[in-house]
Amino acid sequence: CMQANSAMPLTLHRKIATSFKDQFLLQIFQISLTSLHQLKSEVPDELRRVPISLALRCLSFDFVGSPVDESSEEFGTVQLPASWRPLLQDPSTVQIFFDYYKVNDTSVSKEALECLVRLASVRRSLFVEDPARSQFLSHLMSGTREILQTGQGLADHGNYHEFCRLLGRFKVNYQLSELLNVEFYGEWLGLVAEFTTKSLLSWQWASNSVYYLLSLWSRLVTSVPYLKGDTPSLLDETVPKITEGFITSRINSVQASFADNSPDPDNPLENAESLQDQLESLPYLCRFKARSRLPASGDAAELSVIEGQIAWMVHIIAAILKIRQTLINITDTGVHAQRYQEISKQRLDRAILIFVQNFRRSYVGDQAMHASKLYARLSELLGLTDHLVLLNVIVGKIATNLKCYAECEDVIDHTLSLFQELASGYMTGKLLLKLESTKFIIANHSRENFPFLEEYRCVRSRTNFYYILGCLVFMEDGPVKFRSFMEPLLQVAVNLEASADAAFRTDVVKYAFTGLMRDLRGIAMATNSRRTYGLLFDWLYPSRMPLLLRAISLLTDEPEVTTPLLKFMSEFVLNKAQRLTFDSSSPNGILLFREISKLIVAYGSRILLLPNGTNIYRSKYKGIWISLTVLSRALCGNYVNFGVFELYGDRALADALDISLKMTLSIPLSDILTFKKLSKAYYGYMEVLFNNHITINSVLNLDTSTFVHIVTSLESGLKGLDTGISTQCASAIDSLAAFYFNNITAGDNPPSPAALNLARHIGELPSLFPQILKSLFEIIIFEDAGNQWSLSRPILSLIMISEQMFSDLRAQILASQPLDQQQRLSQCFDKLMTDVTRSLEPKNRDRFTQNLTTFRHDFRAK
Repeated sequence: CMQANSAMPLTLHRKIATSFKDQFLLQIFQISLTSLHQLKSEVPDELRRVPISLALRCLSFDFVGSPVDESSEEFGTVQLPASWRPLLQDPSTVQIFFDYYKVNDTSVSKEALECLVRLASVRRSLFVEDPARSQFLSHLMSGTREILQTGQGLADHGNYHEFCRLLGRFKVNYQLSELLNVEFYGEWLGLVAEFTTKSLLSWQWASNSVYYLLSLWSRLVTSVPYLKGDTPSLLDETVPKITEGFITSRINSVQASFADNSPDPDNPLENAESLQDQLESLPYLCRFKARSRLPASGDAAELSVIEGQIAWMVHIIAAILKIRQTLINITDTGVHAQRYQEISKQRLDRAILIFVQNFRRSYVGDQAMHASKLYARLSELLGLTDHLVLLNVIVGKIATNLKCYAECEDVIDHTLSLFQELASGYMTGKLLLKLESTKFIIANHSRENFPFLEEYRCVRSRTNFYYILGCLVFMEDGPVKFRSFMEPLLQVAVNLEASADAAFRTDVVKYAFTGLMRDLRGIAMATNSRRTYGLLFDWLYPSRMPLLLRAISLLTDEPEVTTPLLKFMSEFVLNKAQRLTFDSSSPNGILLFREISKLIVAYGSRILLLPNGTNIYRSKYKGIWISLTVLSRALCGNYVNFGVFELYGDRALADALDISLKMTLSIPLSDILTFKKLSKAYYGYMEVLFNNHITINSVLNLDTSTFVHIVTSLESGLKGLDTGISTQCASAIDSLAAFYFNNITAGDNPPSPAALNLARHIGELPSLFPQILKSLFEIIIFEDAGNQWSLSRPILSLIMISEQMFSDLRAQILASQPLDQQQRLSQCFDKLMTDVTRSLEPKNRDRFTQNLTTFRHDFRAK
């Protein structure tokens, strides 16, 4: 399989890969098949490994230019070209891989199964006629039936896992009706059901493989409602047994784990991701007329075993509840609810939280009426008379968890997730404000009442906690309630302001300050209107701003302090939902930007002087990219009239732009492209800078080599795989080229200083714009970019700058194409500029974009 060479431009690599696929790959696959047939007789196993590996690499080729995740069950459809159709319609192609599976060498048999997995994933449209597809499916089912009957090779774990993947592909790529039409469907289904049941019972050995089998069965049962005709699916006979086998095996697994007297690192109850994988398919099986009886809980003295078993049952019930239905077994729910109150261990609490979360989604809130039969039963069993009483119990449980599980980050996270879901709903949020338990949390959100706020391991949860509280507080009008809510945070800020400079480097002060920043960030996230944002702004400015400037100046070399501070500012300056809308006579927008400038300049001027540490991303790059994000959001927030700064000689804007450019230039381009978050922040800042502030003495005022470095970095971003970054770079280049065209190429008035600087840069390196235009055309022609509209904008701006530049590039592209195609492709270029005038007006741009779409289609036509 060809892999991208980091030293080779991406467009060139894709062009070579496409040519290789069209001219040679099918021949190589045919050679591998011929070799497999010739070596089928008795030969050493090592000789068989070569052609089977070659075949696997051919089938694993990146046919569509986007790498797939081999670790995922959904690794995608194999997009074989139409020229491969005769090979796949030949029954011997599938059969040869089943024959090679039977050899004793497990590496050969495993790769044979991997080839079959890919063949089972071939795009449906490859087979023009349904009989050909049905015949292909019949061959696959026949081969797997034989393996199920004999069990040959399945004692090897690698073979077993790949075989499960193969079975899982049958319902991913084929419809249930197609499976039913196979003559031996009933026998095949029974064998798969028996194999699945045995796999569930062998949970210790096959835990990572049953996921594919359960996915197969869940897809089968969800397809039954769409099944036409009278042919029975036979699923009624098999699905209940599989469901019962799953539940029984999970319950018994807890007893077996404790019998070994050793911790199991692969225990799904301790791994949320693994647990979710196993439970993903279960609701569909249980809803399919499944009637399973859970075993007894066992010896009451073995509390740990009982807790694990009940946790499994809770997770299973929660997974079933997740699919909203109108029916529920009220008796079972009441019995389990009584038992939940008797258990207090952490693992079971996590299960309860997930259960309550899914229960709330389906049975609490708008759907739950006072007259509901559900509440009649809950009132009988637990005394829960209506949804308000039930909500009060749930919120009370939330408060208890936040008090008692300070050292268990997992439980805290699940608890806050449930609390957030309750608070984020409009109706449930209003209901929460009526509860005494909610009022207690809002009025007593101190470390004394919620010790997890003191735990460093839960430090990230603080932001989410205060975001939830902020959402609830802002549902009610009135600054009095807000100031009362903020009183504990105000006391923390006052104490910090009274601390000496030397004390700021102590752990106590640093932890208090970072906690305050995380708390304020959560509250800032909750402000979603002009009114609520104004409450926080008035609380913070101007009284608290000196504390922030002091902290970032004293602790620049402490990323555990600067990162929360900068992230808070990044949220605080974000004008989402137009919350930063001040009165026309208010100077608040300008005052806010001045504070931002002070912080960025204070941080940037100091961080540049620090030596590079062993972890340069943590010590420098992370703070720099957050600073760029802060400045980008402030520059494009539309709440500052930036002309005021130059008019009154205020250096706030110029200083902020100057230090931000110095920070970006201190980072090698290779590092910018390597770190994803840094790359997004850098290119986002460049887009804002070129779009909104190109006339200010910033980028254009740099020396030519530095200017070229920045523009070249934009070209590198264009060629990357991230569509968002590519779009940002295209926008920045379009702004630069349009500025050149409007002020130099077509400018009537004397050029401005900024225009003269740009002309000087381009004069010293005239190949800069042609190289960018070439890269843009290569992306349009040779790649399947998803942002062609965005890429078309800078192409037109660059063409408008110089007709000669476009003419030279056209000749260069045509010369690289086959002679018999050049006349046709020349006509494509002629049509590209049809009805396009020499301007950058919106209508002209739109017309060019339409022409470019047609040009790309015609140019790529065979």
